[in-house]
Amino acid sequence: MTRLAVCPGSFDPITNGHLDIIERGAKIFDRVTVAVFNNQSKSPLFTVEERLALIEASTRHLPNVSVDASNGLLIDYAKKKNAQVVLRGLRAVSDFEYEMQITSANRKLDPDVETLFMMTNNQYSFLSSSIIKEIAKYGSNVSDLVPEPVVTALQNKYIHQ
Repeated sequence: MTRLAVCPGSFDPITNGHLDIIERGAKIFDRVTVAVFNNQSKSPLFTVEERLALIEASTRHLPNVSVDASNGLLIDYAKKKNAQVVLRGLRAVSDFEYEMQITSANRKLDPDVETLFMMTNNQYSFLSSSIIKEIAKYGSNVSDLVPEPVVTALQNKYIHQ
């Protein structure tokens, strides 16, 4: 049986913290699907299509990683894909409370899909897509915080705004 994990998020944009979780997950699971979900409470800088392209370019070196998008519930997506696990990254204790609520709701909806929490590497524990966008907006260097394709995409976005 193929062990499939879904790694969900808005990824606006993908950061090195996200990539750390994806790479480590790819070592544990036979396949990892990075699923872009459009968070209605956020106004994204990148379109879903742009985010998919950036994730694909950033994970090209991982042959067992694929990229997809969904607008529905995460648990419905996981069931549709026959995923056994939802892979989530945690940066700090503040992430845990929110993630625990989501995991409890998902477990109520489908107790067969497990959630695996993985602590991000300490060097990325302060990173969020929001922080990256704020830094890039003012022209500061983000090259050690995001994959190379994202550096160029951020520069292009903020030059044209």
